Amino acid sequence: MFISLEGIDGSGKSTQARLLAENLRARGHAVVLTREPGGSEGAEAIRRLLVEGDPDRWSPETELLLFNAARRDHLERLIEPALARGDWVVSDRFADSTRVYQGATRGDLRALVDSLHRLVIGREPDLTLVIDMDPEVALKRGLARSSGEDRFEDFGLPFQQKLRAGFLALAQDFPDRIRIIDGMADSETVAARIEALL
Repeated sequence: MFISLEGIDGSGKSTQARLLAENLRARGHAVVLTREPGGSEGAEAIRRLLVEGDPDRWSPETELLLFNAARRDHLERLIEPALARGDWVVSDRFADSTRVYQGATRGDLRALVDSLHRLVIGREPDLTLVIDMDPEVALKRGLARSSGEDRFEDFGLPFQQKLRAGFLALAQDFPDRIRIIDGMADSETVAARIEALL
C-alpha cells in the first residue's frame, strides 16, 4: 500500500509516519518511509527552496510548479520503484498538501492544482490519514522545533486555521481514500488510533 499522512504544520505527521512505518515493519512488511517535499535527491534540493526563507519568497503559482517538480522526481525515483518491488510506502505528505496549501489557502488555484496533478503525477495514495488538531496548539509545536524550515508556520495562526478547514473539506471530497485521525492526544495514543483504523 501507499499511505500518506497529511495535516497542518506541527500536527505530528512526521512522528506518526515514523511510528506507522515501525509498526508495519514489526508485522513483517518491507516499508519505505519518505516525505514531501523531498524523498529523492532532486526533490530534497527543491525542498530547501520551498521551506526555507521569507514567507513571501514565492508566489502560489511558483510554489505549485516547484512542488510538482519535486513530486515528479520523488514518484519516479522512489515511490514507484518501491511499490513495484512490493514494498509499502509511507509518506509524510503528498499531493493533498498541494491541494490545500496552494489550491485553497495560498491562492484560489485548485483547478490548476488538479490539472497539473493529472498531467504530471497521475497517482493518488491508497489511503490518506489526516492528523487533525487545534491549529493554535499545532502552530506552537511547529514553531518550537526551530527547524529552520518554518516558512509556512511564519504565515501565522489564521493561515493554519484555513489549512485545517481545507484538509477537513478535502476529506469530504475523497471519502473513499481520506480518513480523519484525532491528533489531540499523545503520540502513542494517536498511533494506536491509526493502527486500529488500518
